[in-house]
Amino acid sequence: MPADDHIAEHGTHVNPFTREDVLTILRERAWLTAEPSPDHLAFCERAASLLGHFAIDRTGLEQLLHLVFTYDAAAFLQTPEAHAVLSRYAARDVIRELALALLDPAPFDSDRFKEVVVHLKQKLELRGRDLFHPIRLALAGRTGEGELDRVILLVDEAAPLPFAVPVKSIRARILEFCSLLD
Repeated sequence: MPADDHIAEHGTHVNPFTREDVLTILRERAWLTAEPSPDHLAFCERAASLLGHFAIDRTGLEQLLHLVFTYDAAAFLQTPEAHAVLSRYAARDVIRELALALLDPAPFDSDRFKEVVVHLKQKLELRGRDLFHPIRLALAGRTGEGELDRVILLVDEAAPLPFAVPVKSIRARILEFCSLLD
């Protein structure tokens, strides 16, 4: 489908993706090799719903899903993007406070994400990229816009499911990230 076909009358991106599209990608990438359970199918439905609006094409959807299933803090902390984010004002303070907030092993859902962001805004008096880029870097493995927040919301939904590749939880990600900071 051409990119222009994804834009609705009001300029919003129409979601052309379904649970079956996500399931196909999971199988092609060998992230899911068994018969999908009802929980797998529910995850696929949610992933299509959260990520589909941000993917211009199937490759874009696959790239966003890749961030759910692949997390290597050591690799992305060596990138120029990570160095740029971590050199900004208060970035390490954001990471420190985020890590403290995530020590609680409760699942990281939309409500908890909002609570953490409100806490960080109040405590650090930061907004915009100064706040969100360090969060996205630590939890999704790269900086960017709101699509990464949706990736982050999928991580703890995927982590307990029996995929062929274990998904690192939000808590595991922040611990790995912080253990590698100098």
